[in-house]
Amino acid sequence: MMTLCLKPLMIVSLTVVFAAAAHAEDADVGKVEFQASCASCHGVDGKGRGPVAEQLKVPPADLTALAKNNNGVFPITAVYEAIDGRRTISAHGTHEMPIWGERYNPVKSLPHIVDPAYDALDPSRDLREVVVRTRILAVIDYLNRIQQK
Repeated sequence: MMTLCLKPLMIVSLTVVFAAAAHAEDADVGKVEFQASCASCHGVDGKGRGPVAEQLKVPPADLTALAKNNNGVFPITAVYEAIDGRRTISAHGTHEMPIWGERYNPVKSLPHIVDPAYDALDPSRDLREVVVRTRILAVIDYLNRIQQK
């Protein structure tokens, strides 16, 4: 019973925390998330010239040209699927082992994967999904804002 009451409270609390961070004057959650997870390859400006770009077999994409390359429309679904692993990007690794590890995949974050029955009772399960979706949407928002005009 306690678990049923805690889940909604935890989800609401997490949402409020992320919303507060996003609205803080100096905070740009999407930019911070992008720099932490994407900038090493795509560069801090998103143009594909990150510090490890020269060492890659396939040059990183210019993420500021996504809308330009899609008839002026930012491809939200395609970007979401590229980040969460559903859309295959060879440089990102396979769906089973994306370059970011567990950061954008709540399923891989399951602490009790060997005991699914126990995991089903884990109150943080829903929270992991919210955290991952929030991270991905923050990156997408940031990428949308840095598109070439």
